[in-house]
Amino acid sequence: MGCSSSLPADRNSGRLGALNSEVSGSNDAKNLRVKLVLLGDSGVGKSCIVLRFVRGQFDPTSKVTIGASFLSQTIALQDSTTVKFEIWDTAGQERYAALAPLYYRGAAVAVVVYDITSSESFDKAQYWVKELQKHGSPNMVMTLVGNKADLLEKREVSVEDGMEYAEKNGMFFIETSAKTADNINQLFEEIAKRLPRPTPS
Repeated sequence: MGCSSSLPADRNSGRLGALNSEVSGSNDAKNLRVKLVLLGDSGVGKSCIVLRFVRGQFDPTSKVTIGASFLSQTIALQDSTTVKFEIWDTAGQERYAALAPLYYRGAAVAVVVYDITSSESFDKAQYWVKELQKHGSPNMVMTLVGNKADLLEKREVSVEDGMEYAEKNGMFFIETSAKTADNINQLFEEIAKRLPRPTPS
């Protein structure tokens, strides 16, 4: 289940030129603009996380993302830095896997999402981490997110397993619930704090 209005894959083709700017144009130390990509199995709640962060909404009836959808959101940190996230939410279905490199190439941040009630989605998350390690930017900020933390009684992946895998791979780890909004803002704030700052010329 996706959670946002989606663009069909062919409508995205004109946007691919814009996909490859890592930390885009007008960055100074206090105003960052970064490309963030979400990866993970279909149905783990990637679109729901984005929609909750950008619009403060949760739509349990939303459609599956086709190709990818694009949204942006700016946050301000306590040190008065602003970070504008340009968020690419990719389709999780297998048939779109070949498109994913178009979206994560040049991304400054990758958020790899799994569903805590599905050990299969955790395996898929590990596949995406390996892909990013092979093909992503070497200084990319990588985050592992266990979503659907409100469904504790159905949990298949322990917090310890998520944390251990993230630590082993130099990633930040957090569990979220797009449904209850738990840890959604914290996720993006933590990513913003970890971004490399451009040195003033």
